[in-house]
Amino acid sequence: MRARDLLTAFPTVTADTPVIEAARLLAGQDLPGLIVVDERGLPASILPGTQVLRLAVPGYCLDDPALARVVDEAHADAFASSLAGRTVRQALPPERSPGRRELPVTDPDATVLELAALMARTHSPLVAVVEQERLLGAVTLQALLVRVLAA
Repeated sequence: MRARDLLTAFPTVTADTPVIEAARLLAGQDLPGLIVVDERGLPASILPGTQVLRLAVPGYCLDDPALARVVDEAHADAFASSLAGRTVRQALPPERSPGRRELPVTDPDATVLELAALMARTHSPLVAVVEQERLLGAVTLQALLVRVLAA
């Protein structure tokens, strides 16, 4: 089995996409992350859902999660409103920072083991599949595990 056999169409965003729109894609399609594409439509980065949360959660709660408990429920339920007016670029860790994830990219001929190794090495729940300078889609961790566990 090759990447082309596990490939699925996958939504993409650009660095200038409103982050609230990216969050809706993540939630609405139950995705672990999104592929961020450049102006040519080629994969440039990955936006994990956790990075969207990181942008929305107040900094003092990130520094000390116990402080989140003292925020009243009405304000706690509305923390995502802080995403308004922000872009995917702001949710991504800076280039060359320890939090920036390597974007796993492969070709359609990659084997299941190659895909698994790439996901494991990059700690990514998806791998972008590119052929001849064109994004074909992605292989997700879920699709990979379904295939591996069925064998």
